[in-house]
Amino acid sequence: MGVAGMTIDKNALGFGFGERAVFAADPWTSLGRLYPESNSLTRSDFQRDRDRIVHTTAFRRLKHKTQVFIGPDGDHYRTRLTHTIEVAQIARALARAFHIDEDLAEGVALVHDFGHTPFGHTGEDALHELLLPYGGFDHNAQSLRIVTKLERRYAEFDGLNLTWETLEGLVKHNGPLTNANGECIKGPVPLPIVEYCQLQDLDIASHASLEAQAAAVADDIAYNTHDIDDGLRSGFLTFDMLEEVPFLAGLMQEVRDRYPNLEAERFTHEIMRRQITRMVEDVIAVAQSRLNRIKPMSADDIRKAGETIITFSDAMAETDRQIKKMLFSKIYRHPDIMRIRAGAAQIVTDLFNAYMADPTLMRSDYWVEHTAGLEIPAKARHVGDFLAGMTDTYAVRVHRQLFDHTPDLR
Repeated sequence: MGVAGMTIDKNALGFGFGERAVFAADPWTSLGRLYPESNSLTRSDFQRDRDRIVHTTAFRRLKHKTQVFIGPDGDHYRTRLTHTIEVAQIARALARAFHIDEDLAEGVALVHDFGHTPFGHTGEDALHELLLPYGGFDHNAQSLRIVTKLERRYAEFDGLNLTWETLEGLVKHNGPLTNANGECIKGPVPLPIVEYCQLQDLDIASHASLEAQAAAVADDIAYNTHDIDDGLRSGFLTFDMLEEVPFLAGLMQEVRDRYPNLEAERFTHEIMRRQITRMVEDVIAVAQSRLNRIKPMSADDIRKAGETIITFSDAMAETDRQIKKMLFSKIYRHPDIMRIRAGAAQIVTDLFNAYMADPTLMRSDYWVEHTAGLEIPAKARHVGDFLAGMTDTYAVRVHRQLFDHTPDLR
């Protein structure tokens, strides 16, 4: 039984290896890569995409990029890397449940945060303000730049030369960017996406594949659950605060009833595992209901459905809003966090201005050479690329080398 009375058809779930659903993305009929390549004898194209993503410099950098807590005083808080792995696990489980392509779902999940700056959303906000005169900054669009241009590993092309389906999922996993008339849905389409679509049309007016939708909702499930876990670990959240959300209050009562006097660490884990399970079950029930109504016969039918299929029920969406509201008030906007955020934004701003004034400070032959002689807009975008690729630790270390005072991020 799913949340809000929606029933899950267990016989339709693909736990184990079953026949591929007719609406699954098919790697053997992929729309291909920008630069044609021979097929692999041992891996599907979506497997190759996933493997290429894992072997990138951008993937390794995620281990030193902020998820929520900047410069944590401990080793157990999530980073962008551990968050990404958790998202991939949930996305793959959802893909298996629906008999769709697990490798594509996992690949989109693994690449979805590549474009994040150092210091999480704080760094992104600061870099967006700095680049606003030149088109702004969007981490999703930056992820696309990384996998189509900035990763320099292969002899025959820049980027990773991922399949159309993986790039589509990266760009559209949160939904279409324009309507059928080309009108923007949530603000202007970021320039890097517009520019890339001139080379390879990613059909930004349609929904993404079911695999990409699985990755998107997995992201919500993972960070809602694990930001609570890290919030409790840090002391910014207490169990009493969780009582403000009826859904969480119910989970805590369920754990107390079954395990009286359970120590805090185990109590927290029992809440978190139930939260993930209930959210996943809710998503499965909703998706099954919509698939039964729409009756898609191909992956293209999913794109043209005119609605998101893998998503929360109305009741769970309200719970999602309540959890986010609590996290914003108790953690993201806590005075101590805001103080640290201000320092992180100052570091990004200082470095951007320093590199714009003297690109040689980037101390990289590639970046210095490719920045020299550029007009201001192109130069600013190039400096933004360099800054966005930094880890938290590298940004702090370089700031200390260039400036007399570096803000304390603890």
